[in-house]
Amino acid sequence: MNRSDHYSVSRRRLLAKVGAGVVAGCAAGLAAPRVLAKAPKANVQAPAFYRFRLGDFEATVISDGPLLLGPPSGDVFKGFSTEEMVKALSDNFLSTETVAMDQNALVINTGDRIVLFDTGTGNVTMFGPTSGRLLTNLKAAGIDAEDVDAVVITHAHADHCWALTRADGSLTFPNAQIYLAKADFDFWTDEANGVTDMMKTLVAGTRRQFMGHRDRLVFVADGQEFLPGIQAISAPGHTVGHTVYMITSQGKSLCNAGDLAHHHVIVMERPRLEFLFDTDGKQAVNSRLRMFDMLAANRIPMVSYHFPWPGVGFVGKLGDGYRYFPTPMQTVL
Repeated sequence: MNRSDHYSVSRRRLLAKVGAGVVAGCAAGLAAPRVLAKAPKANVQAPAFYRFRLGDFEATVISDGPLLLGPPSGDVFKGFSTEEMVKALSDNFLSTETVAMDQNALVINTGDRIVLFDTGTGNVTMFGPTSGRLLTNLKAAGIDAEDVDAVVITHAHADHCWALTRADGSLTFPNAQIYLAKADFDFWTDEANGVTDMMKTLVAGTRRQFMGHRDRLVFVADGQEFLPGIQAISAPGHTVGHTVYMITSQGKSLCNAGDLAHHHVIVMERPRLEFLFDTDGKQAVNSRLRMFDMLAANRIPMVSYHFPWPGVGFVGKLGDGYRYFPTPMQTVL
């Protein structure tokens, strides 16, 4: 008899003895085991922050909560039908009822500065009731808004900068300088660009965020290391001044990729798709291909703003497209 046979026989004998014991107990009139009271449901998720190291820097991803785009639609990606989108989602075991994108804001503690990349939506509910959670999660991570020294904006869309100012008009990060590309500031604060109702709403909202920060705005240039270990890389198209940031410490690098891609499956497999909110879709595709080729070739990890929480992973080449490899989360630093 081999070990597996012995285990099988022993297990059967054990179960038989337990069953016999139960029957005997019931026959003897023993009371049934007491059913314990049910515990109340917590009905709340744990605070959404995730911490890891990059050389001598400490990195923390802070969630602003999911951003809801509604049911799959052929309007989301140019030339990609509703049916194709539903199939792509279903094939990857993703919801076909609503398209939800995470919002992963990166914080870097250099030892001298606390740097926040993008701010989330703030108190605006245009993207659903699940977003606008950055400040709550920031506090849960032990980071006070008053302690943020720099806020670095990848681009001036609502979900990336509309928490610069609180509902009462006060500054959310009162001690921070604000860094972004001048092209994006100029475009998204120019009322002449409000040519549609949606654009009027976006321009007005962005003007409200930035105008209270005029004395603390710092414009970054392509290739500039504007803070120690943080370099701006122009990647326009999604917006006119969309910028990604390469963060380096002790020879280790991480790319804060902003909105180079909006979906971890659809856009990675079909990287030439243009997104609904791209200012210049073809230029956005060119920036995506250039940056993803570089990240893949050099095996540099990235934080992608809209990829599944916490959005930390690698880009690999796959045929004419790419594959996203999420980095396993560390439970111990």
